[in-house]
Amino acid sequence: MIELEGVPELIDPVMVAAFEGWNDAGDAASTAVAHLDREWKGEVFAALDAEDYYDFQVNRPTVWMDDGVRKITWPTTRLSVVRVGGEKPRDLVLVRGIEPSMRWRSFCNELLGFAHELGVELVVILGALLGDTPHTRPVPISGTTSDADLARRMDLEETKYEGPTGIVGVLQEACTHAGVPAVSLWAAVPHYVSQPPNPKATLALLNRLEDLIEVRIPLGELPEDARAWQVGVDQLAAEDSEVAEYVQTLEEARDTAELPEASGEAIAREFERYLRRRDGGGPSAEDRTRPPMPPKPGAKDEDEDSSED
Repeated sequence: MIELEGVPELIDPVMVAAFEGWNDAGDAASTAVAHLDREWKGEVFAALDAEDYYDFQVNRPTVWMDDGVRKITWPTTRLSVVRVGGEKPRDLVLVRGIEPSMRWRSFCNELLGFAHELGVELVVILGALLGDTPHTRPVPISGTTSDADLARRMDLEETKYEGPTGIVGVLQEACTHAGVPAVSLWAAVPHYVSQPPNPKATLALLNRLEDLIEVRIPLGELPEDARAWQVGVDQLAAEDSEVAEYVQTLEEARDTAELPEASGEAIAREFERYLRRRDGGGPSAEDRTRPPMPPKPGAKDEDEDSSED
């Protein structure tokens, strides 16, 4: 029995999880959850027993000094809770840890026990994989679920993957069997620049998460870090003609494949995000179904009118 003392009653809680390891190319997913925890000052309320799930020869503990006293930090998975303010506040339960070495089913059942006790309405698991994608284009983000109804309602893909999987896939299926709505968001990281960090992929995951759960996420310095990362990779690619040629090949393939998808849906999604960041909230359901009206010919901008006044 899981007992949660000191955790207040949560408002429309969503669990957001990410795990270091096989499902975390460029550390993009785990960095995204760490960003949420840092920006919203999450408070850790639970940690899984490290000895139940981790091989310490694979994930070694670290020793550190605290006022002259030696202490050990054990590799584990921790849960924290943050409250997102605004007109419609809601709580996020953040799960940040390491892919377990053993007892994956028990690991997932323990997390689902927390989800049940906290009244979690949706589980979102973040992941990142290596792909044939150019660093110069927007990071591809795919949203998948095993629930056909959830796929229709939230504009997601119903997963058809077959093959080796990691803790992200196992946890998603455990949620499905337990009747807990679950979604996985995957970022594709260029395989030729896979070393962490990858702030561009982290930023893309957070933007997609923002759209999915309809909250405004403070991005801090991430947009600037993402730009600096791309400039740095541009410079490295320019120094090697073979790499530059390969990147160009990826760009051409990506542009050709995505040309039919340059639709109003993608433009509308970006417009909604702009409105949320400008107004501190999202447009109403009615506004989301109505395209923005173009300005009338000869009409003046509001800023221009105010400057003349």
